[in-house]
Amino acid sequence: MEQENSFMRTRPVFRLLVSMSVPMMLSMLIQSLYNIVDSIYASWLGTDALTAVSLAYPLQNAIVSAGVGIGVGISSAISIHLGAGSQEKADRAATMGIVLTVFHCLLFILAGLFITRPFLSLFTEDPAILEDACSYTRIVLCLSFGALLQIAFEKIFQSIGKMKVTMLLLIAGCVINIILDPILIFGLLGFPALGVAGAAIATVIGQICAFLLYIVVYMRKSYAVHLRAKYIRPDWQIIRQIYSVGIPSTVMMLMPSVLISILNRILASFSDLYVAVLGVYYKLQTFIYMPANGIVQGMRPILGYNYGAGETRRVRSTIRYSLVCAAAIMLLGTVLSLLIPEQIFALFDADEELMSAGVSALRIISAGFLISSIGVIYSGTFEALGDGRRSLAISLLRQFVITIPVSFILSRFMGPAGIWIAFPAGEICAAVVAFFLLRFYQKGAFSPL
Repeated sequence: MEQENSFMRTRPVFRLLVSMSVPMMLSMLIQSLYNIVDSIYASWLGTDALTAVSLAYPLQNAIVSAGVGIGVGISSAISIHLGAGSQEKADRAATMGIVLTVFHCLLFILAGLFITRPFLSLFTEDPAILEDACSYTRIVLCLSFGALLQIAFEKIFQSIGKMKVTMLLLIAGCVINIILDPILIFGLLGFPALGVAGAAIATVIGQICAFLLYIVVYMRKSYAVHLRAKYIRPDWQIIRQIYSVGIPSTVMMLMPSVLISILNRILASFSDLYVAVLGVYYKLQTFIYMPANGIVQGMRPILGYNYGAGETRRVRSTIRYSLVCAAAIMLLGTVLSLLIPEQIFALFDADEELMSAGVSALRIISAGFLISSIGVIYSGTFEALGDGRRSLAISLLRQFVITIPVSFILSRFMGPAGIWIAFPAGEICAAVVAFFLLRFYQKGAFSPL
C-alpha cells in the first residue's frame, strides 16, 4: 500500500501538483455551477425568491463547512500516517472520520428542526421571503447526510491521491442537481411546481446520489486505506488529531456564514437590494475561489505525505508552485470582474437597480483577489501540516477580525461601498500575517521564498 502512494515523494513536484490539482479545479468549477444554479433559477422567480435563497446561504454553508472542515482533518491525518508508513493509523483515521461524520448528520437534523426559523427571522420581516427561506433551509439541513458523507469520502479519496475519482463523482452529483432544478422548481415533465423548495430538493438528491456512488466505487476495488469495523471504537488520539485540524478548518469555513449574517444586518439598514447583491457576489466568487481551493486540495495530500516522510524540500517546492498557480487564477478573476461585470450580473436576470449596485460592489471587492492568494495557500499549508490554529488565525483575519470592524466604521460614512472596501482590506492584512507565520514556522523550514 505504501508503494501505491510513493509517487507523492518521487514524481516531479510541479507535474505532480498539476496532476492532483487540475481534476480538483475542474471539480470546484463544476461545484461553483452547482452552488450558483439555484440562485440563477431562483432569480427567474423574482427578487424575493433570490433574496430567500441568499438568506439561506449561511446555514447551507454551515453544512459544507462542517463536512469539509472535518474532512480536511481526516485527509491530513491519513496523508501524514501514510507518509510515515503507518497503515493501521491511516485506516483508523478513515474509519473514525466516517463515524464522526454520522454524528454530525444527527446534529444538523436537530438544527434544521429547531434553529431555522428563529435564525432566518433575524434578517427579514417579509413573510413571503421568510417562508421560502425556511422551506429551502429545512430541506438542506434535515437531509444533509448526503452532503456530509459525500464530503467525508471525497477527502478520504483525495488523501490517497485519487483526484479523478472525486472529480467524476462530484460532477455526477452536480449534473443530477442541474437537471432536476428546472424540473422541480417550475414543474416540468408532469412534476408539481415547487418553487424555492424544488431547488433545495434537487440539491439534496444530487448530494445523496454522489454519496451512494462513492459507496459503489469503494466496494469495487481495494484502495490504500480501508474502513474497518474493528476501528469504530473511539480512538481518542486519532479523534484529537482529526479535530485539531478539523475544528479550526470548520470555523474557518463558517466565517463566510458569520460574515454574511452580520453584513446582511448592516446592508438591510440601507435596502434589501444590497442583501441580494451580497448573496449574488458570494455565488459569483465561488467561480474564482473554488479553482484556487482546487489547488489547495491537490496540494494538501502532497504536503501531508512528504511532511510525514521528512521531505522538507518537496514541501517547500509544492507551496511555491501552489502560490504561482493560485495567483494566476486570482489575476484572471480580477481582470474579468473589472472588464465584464455587467455580463456577469446579467446571469441573474438582474434589473437595472440590482445591476448598478452589483457592478460597483464587484469592482471594489475584486481589488483583493490577487493578494488573497497568499492567505488561501498558506492557510491550506498549515492544515496539511496538522497545524489548524495558524490556519484559523489567517482565515479569521481574512473574513472576520478585519472585515467586520472596517465594515461597521466605513459604512457609516460611505454607505454600502464601505462594506465592499472592507473585503480587500481584510485580504491584505491576512496576507501579511500569513507570510510571517510561515516564515518563522519551524525556523522557516517550509517558507517557499
